[in-house]
Amino acid sequence: MIGKGKSIAHTAASMKYGWNQEKDATVVLKQHLVGDNPKEISNEFKIIQQMNTKCEKNTISFVLSPTIEDGKKLTDKRLGEIAKEFIKEMKLTDHQAIAFVHKDKEHIHIHLYVNRIDFKGKAYADNFIGKRASFHAEKIARAMGLKTVKEVQNEKLHRLKHIRAEMKQLHDTVLRLEKPRSFEQYITKMKVKDVKVIPSINKANKLQGFRFEYKGVNLKGSEVHRSMSGGKIGAELANNTPQYMSKASVNTVNILGKGLEMSVSLVASIAKSAVKKVISKGIDIGL
Repeated sequence: MIGKGKSIAHTAASMKYGWNQEKDATVVLKQHLVGDNPKEISNEFKIIQQMNTKCEKNTISFVLSPTIEDGKKLTDKRLGEIAKEFIKEMKLTDHQAIAFVHKDKEHIHIHLYVNRIDFKGKAYADNFIGKRASFHAEKIARAMGLKTVKEVQNEKLHRLKHIRAEMKQLHDTVLRLEKPRSFEQYITKMKVKDVKVIPSINKANKLQGFRFEYKGVNLKGSEVHRSMSGGKIGAELANNTPQYMSKASVNTVNILGKGLEMSVSLVASIAKSAVKKVISKGIDIGL
């Protein structure tokens, strides 16, 4: 089961979407609410939210997605229990909440809307809300005998092991024989091998790594192989040219003719990987 979460400002619009009967929506949980339609529920949220006018994103939207196989086995009652347990784990039992189940697609999923403002007018801390949602969804999945995100991911990677091996081999060939001296050269040389290297840009519009597309399969670098993370690739490029690390130190790289700032974590990862390579070489020659 996968859990996602974020704070939103458009409570009424989200509530209306969740209640859309064309999506075969079924209400499986209501907490501290009495309304019977989107407008009534939104107004109940609004009454409490007026106690804290400083908080603009005053509703939290969660999506809980069991696997397709697990979803087929789960009754509405059981799905409601999942939503209730999730609220408990997230420490939101004192907040208004409503959960809908969407069955319009093969992949059944729960939309859970929670009033971020409690009955004392205090806003729920939403820092790292996405990561916390993922963590607790996985915890509940294990407790209820459902597949976790890691299990699903491991199964996916196992199914793609042959494609992953091919991608890794092409990556090694490019680095070993063609010795690219920048991310831009690496991307270009991989393209010649029919591997599309896609920069991963975070919310701050900074480069944080790469995805790889090959024969219709799209994976993060670390999913292909641990040596294909952004930091590890950067360290290999630094090994090919000493000047590359001096560029990395100012956080900006050129990719497809465009200057792009790197995330702090990517720069740190490149530096860490490069240092490890230097230490390893020192050990190899007996230093």
